[in-house]
Amino acid sequence: MLFQVGGQGTRPTFFEMAAAQQLPASLRAALTYSIGVLALRRPLLHRVLDYEDEFFALLMLVLETHSLRTTDASFAESLYGLRRRGVKLKLKLKTDTTAVSDPGDAVQLSGLRRNQKVLSVVFLVVLPYFKSKLYSVYNKEREARLQASLWGDVERFDDVHLFDERSPSSLAAPVDAEASARARLMKKFQKFVGVCYPWLHAANEGTSFAYQLLYLLDATGFYSLGLHALGIHVCRATGQELMDTSSRISKIRNNERERLRGPPWLKKIQGALLSATYMVLDYAQTGLIAAVFFFKMMEWWYQSAEERMSAPTVYPPPPPPPPPKVAKEGIPLPPDRTVCPLCSQKRANPSVVTVSGFVYCYACIYKYVTQYKRCPVTLMSASVDDIRRLFHDI
Repeated sequence: MLFQVGGQGTRPTFFEMAAAQQLPASLRAALTYSIGVLALRRPLLHRVLDYEDEFFALLMLVLETHSLRTTDASFAESLYGLRRRGVKLKLKLKTDTTAVSDPGDAVQLSGLRRNQKVLSVVFLVVLPYFKSKLYSVYNKEREARLQASLWGDVERFDDVHLFDERSPSSLAAPVDAEASARARLMKKFQKFVGVCYPWLHAANEGTSFAYQLLYLLDATGFYSLGLHALGIHVCRATGQELMDTSSRISKIRNNERERLRGPPWLKKIQGALLSATYMVLDYAQTGLIAAVFFFKMMEWWYQSAEERMSAPTVYPPPPPPPPPKVAKEGIPLPPDRTVCPLCSQKRANPSVVTVSGFVYCYACIYKYVTQYKRCPVTLMSASVDDIRRLFHDI
């Protein structure tokens, strides 16, 4: 139990249930990202990513089975100090003088039965696995439809037969026929999933929202349809229940050690393997969360350091170059900056010579540069292409 949220009574709050429900998805995203980063240096890990659904389902199968067996709670629920309890309805007969004083008295909670534990694993592991596979099939079908709408209904490269001639390769005709039949069946299945999955997903999300809203309003004790179908309430674990769980785990493990058969040396090996397995399972919950958190923290730390090292150094802008000097043989500048140095009149259509930066009347500077090929003030070489019109005279 890592995260105990305060509250009154044994009924968990809506936020506890929501956090416990979202934890597996968050854990999967973190593990996938972590393995993807490690796969950059260990290409062998790409195989794990290729079978991401299967590996995560296998991991959750081990964790959920162990958690339900020892704590009567799912992997995420045990982290929040929650326990699953079977619901038994007690029927009370009403008489003229008696009535049911408390609706909660009609519900009796008990430990999970074996079939409830098995079905809980199905709802926690098997159904999410099939949902993930259906979602991937739906995405492929949606991409194929989008591609067909853009480029037309063309055959994929994999479906094109490269050898159409009846050659010795026709000996593999039965195999090709079987493969084509399998491909057609797969295409039909993909189309069926593409049509039905949105409705199934909408129904699932709508039902989940309805149950969560009713649970939030305290109108039902079941947080989801799966818990309602299994007849299971999720409750907070009391201190006594935690102590009973610890003693029950010890009793189960002692019984398993007593059932070991074989010579003494084999029993020692089996006992060591059992102890190692128990240690891994005991620290799997906290270990996974801590490892993912530590990895993400280290990644953020090194990424920030790399960004600081690779960030370009921002230098201050260089000062503007000094203005060009007026040549002794050049035309002197008038004291009024709005006057053209050539005609000594107020500038009309001001234009600048880019090689020097001085401004003149457009007609004056155009005629001068065309004749002398230089700036009249600095005597720097210039051409007509160096003249730029200015539309805002200062």
